Amino acid sequence: MDVHQPLALLAGLSPAEFMTRHWQKKPLLVRQAIPGFVPFLSRAALVKLAAQEQVESRLIVRQNKGWTLKNGPISPKTLPPLAQEGWSLLVQGVDLHEPAGHALLQQFRFVPDARMDDLMISFATPGGGVGPHFDSYDVFLFQASGRRRWKISKQKNFSLQPDVPLKILQNFEAEEEFVLEAGDMLYLPPRYAHDGTAEASVGSNGKPADCMTYSIGFRCPAQTELASELLHRLAEIGEDAVQSVAEEKTGARDAPPNMYRDPEQPATPTPAAMPEGLAAFAAKAVLDALEDPIALACALGEYMTEPKPGVWFDEPLQPWVGKAVKTSQSTVVLDARTRMMYDADHVFINGESYRAKGADARLMHSLADQRRLGALELSKASTSAAKLLGDWHEAGWLHQAGLDEAN
Repeated sequence: MDVHQPLALLAGLSPAEFMTRHWQKKPLLVRQAIPGFVPFLSRAALVKLAAQEQVESRLIVRQNKGWTLKNGPISPKTLPPLAQEGWSLLVQGVDLHEPAGHALLQQFRFVPDARMDDLMISFATPGGGVGPHFDSYDVFLFQASGRRRWKISKQKNFSLQPDVPLKILQNFEAEEEFVLEAGDMLYLPPRYAHDGTAEASVGSNGKPADCMTYSIGFRCPAQTELASELLHRLAEIGEDAVQSVAEEKTGARDAPPNMYRDPEQPATPTPAAMPEGLAAFAAKAVLDALEDPIALACALGEYMTEPKPGVWFDEPLQPWVGKAVKTSQSTVVLDARTRMMYDADHVFINGESYRAKGADARLMHSLADQRRLGALELSKASTSAAKLLGDWHEAGWLHQAGLDEAN
């Protein structure tokens, strides 16, 4: 993607300009961000998706007596009638189940993949919404069909209504208001309060149009979350490294790890007191783990590419052809559910890390950035790189499009 090319998606701004002026700073309203857009899921298809066990979905109903929330799977029989106002069906991770949803997210890859989360689709009857709230992450709210009225506020009071199953702001005060028609989009930075309400509208065919809003959300890990996850992974990496070194030195497969020892510990009249030596040992263990930049990079890359719970990969329909892929006209394409990233020394894919240098590293970087490799690029793969691609193919992480079609 040319990040200096103006895009209709960003109201004529280039991605570089958008990131400088708006990203995590201020909202952006885009009229006709994707003109002529046709929703890739009908209401019936969305309802069918929400009924699946492995799909995260919610049914939210607003009535005079208050709010109700039901988590999926949502049976079609439990949905309120279409004539009833004030209800919404929300389906998360649509990009993992619909190729067109995955393709839509690719238009937003001027933001690093490490920040990309998922595509959520919301269907709502007139008056439907989730109430005034705020998100801790950036979001693009794209109106795929129908009409929704958005009220937004950069307020500082984030107190929530008590005894409500949703996180609804107690003192929402709208500062701006927009009506989004089909094709329009609104970007909001983190913690920007907003309230979207579906409105009745008529499509170009003269029939009532479904209010369908596509939310492109981003990951925004908290510092404490990262610290907890990375320390856990660093501990596992450290155990493996210590075990390998011990085995090399002793030849024993069950060499003991570096255990705490206290041969100078005197008898104590205060047994509940924490030993100072143990506290120092614990502090050194943490600092030693953080002092290894390679291990820290691996822990971060593996965490950021870990598939979400409930994600699985299908076995390939055709066998991998090995080195023959280098002379074929096939294209290797990453599966939509695959998360692949890299740093200066590693390639990360679906929670695993690999050291990569030279031509093979450039090849893998291209695969991660473009999410595909053509025949010319594949012809440059070393034997070890081609084998690794074969392993990923067998795991269902990527597909050999041309060869599968030919067979």
